[in-house]
Amino acid sequence: MEKLVCVFLLSLFLCTSCETCDGDSSQCDGDSKEEGCGCKVNRDSTKYSSNEHNEKADEQHVNIPSDIPRTNEMLFIERGTFTMGTDEPVFPVDGEGPARKVTVYGFYLDKHEAESFGNSFCLENYVSEEVLKNVTQSVAAAPWWVPINGADWRHPNGPDSSIKDIMDHPVVHVSWNDAVKYCEWAGKRLPTEAEFERACKGNLKSRLFPWGNKEEPKGKHWMNIWHGKFPSENTADDGYHTTAPVTEFPEQNIFGVKNIIGNVWEWTQDWWETKFTPTPKKNPKGPRFGTDKVKKGGSYMCHKNYCYRYRCDARSQNTPDSSAVNLGFRCASDTLPSYLNDINLVQEEVLLDEDNIVKEEL
Repeated sequence: MEKLVCVFLLSLFLCTSCETCDGDSSQCDGDSKEEGCGCKVNRDSTKYSSNEHNEKADEQHVNIPSDIPRTNEMLFIERGTFTMGTDEPVFPVDGEGPARKVTVYGFYLDKHEAESFGNSFCLENYVSEEVLKNVTQSVAAAPWWVPINGADWRHPNGPDSSIKDIMDHPVVHVSWNDAVKYCEWAGKRLPTEAEFERACKGNLKSRLFPWGNKEEPKGKHWMNIWHGKFPSENTADDGYHTTAPVTEFPEQNIFGVKNIIGNVWEWTQDWWETKFTPTPKKNPKGPRFGTDKVKKGGSYMCHKNYCYRYRCDARSQNTPDSSAVNLGFRCASDTLPSYLNDINLVQEEVLLDEDNIVKEEL
């Protein structure tokens, strides 16, 4: 994924339009429909026309020099049949079930979330007192969500904040529409929900997380979520109060993905639906029409006792023009973009060298 050094190119695609939270939004407990930890926001209930996978752009790709190491690597997710969904849903109303066999064709997926490259929603805890003085509204069922004028991808916690010191963190405040445009610019696309879940589950069966069922295997943190009492206290046991660098924490499964759960929610290509059958499917791409888009992975604002959606089976939704401080994306592609061939080759050689060193030491 390209760095924010491409800021002038990316800014062509990013907008600062306003979003408003539905006053009837409810908290993430039990079988509630919405999640305050993600804040389902609606700007417009108009249904959008269907889009099949976006054609990959043929534009020239410019690699701009940067002092920050790039994280452009894409991983090949091999074709496979896996169990999508679960017969033991935590939030049945979200359409987490039933379990069904799904075959996904081989594809490439960004190893990392897209890095930091209006009016949008922020977590009140991390907005300055000066900015909060001008806030007169909040979400009724989730008062910690406040609409902040001037909050955008360059100013994640309001107009007086900056991404200067978090350039290796995931980009946030990017709508589905803008994420699609960025992926097109990069010669890629958004992953389908099935592709995302396949990449999340790896080759494991009936497991909560990409690595298994233990939230902290061997007492180690493998993801960035909320620790403490939400929303009043985040003890940051995993080292982060908000987002973490996209390279932080171990590779989460056999495919080598990083932060595919936790850190920030991630957009997928699919329109939202909740009615599924156990019928096996091949390479599903979701409904042709809809109002909301599917997001997966949970975020640093999720807690087991509040918004237990940092599981591979979990899912949620937002309108395509929505954005928030805990919502980002990563791109996918049917084939590896040509400009990444050399980058991936170098990274593979580095991994082989490291493997040889380990063998020699053994």
